[in-house]
Amino acid sequence: MNAYAAAAPTSAYKESAVLTAPPEQLVLMLYDGINRFLFQATVAMRDGNPMLVNTKLQRAEAIIDELIATLDHSAGEVADRLNALYLYSRRSLGEARVEKSPEKIEHVQGLIRELRDAWAQICPGAEV
Repeated sequence: MNAYAAAAPTSAYKESAVLTAPPEQLVLMLYDGINRFLFQATVAMRDGNPMLVNTKLQRAEAIIDELIATLDHSAGEVADRLNALYLYSRRSLGEARVEKSPEKIEHVQGLIRELRDAWAQICPGAEV
């Protein structure tokens, strides 16, 4: 069995979950993805693996960029505050990369975790 065949069922399951999830659940998945990549970046930074750090931070930043791009600014103050938090997170991750600071990554991870938990409380059927 080749590596692709072994990974295909998991990949297909994930793709199906994303394609069939309601928008509220997709936001939770995005937050979970950011946290996973930030955790991996922190571990890589502590292990002295700058290439992996950069890759994982880029993936987390791409998700944050997507969250920024899809904000509904007609929602008013909530959207503005989320935008500010996302921009702050992006800036902090850039600083973490330059300063080689896993603590700054963990700080952003904590912010994203709080957003995720708050979102989960209003999202029907979500796990907190």
